[in-house]
Amino acid sequence: MKKRVINGIEVESSSGNVFADLGLPDADKLKIKSGLVIEITQAIRKLGLTQQEAAKRMGITQPKVSDMMRGDFSNLSERKLMDCLNRLGYDIEIKVKPASQPVGHLMLAIA
Repeated sequence: MKKRVINGIEVESSSGNVFADLGLPDADKLKIKSGLVIEITQAIRKLGLTQQEAAKRMGITQPKVSDMMRGDFSNLSERKLMDCLNRLGYDIEIKVKPASQPVGHLMLAIA
């Protein structure tokens, strides 16, 4: 990461993945999951659903919806989060292509 000084304070530019910047394991997966959770939260609000209504529609419990909306999504897999978005009326498209580097990476693009 690039370091510089602004108003006497040393700052670092983000890599674009806060989880990687914090040195967390599985940073790419955490970034994907957090992006899915943001979309789910926005969909619930847009649809005007209560947590109980959202839980029923997504096939999970209300406490899991509550946890998710508070930023705790550790108890839900990427696949389950994608299923939740499908049940809220969203399509998900997965695109696979050759990587420009020796090791590829995961990326979430929101339309």
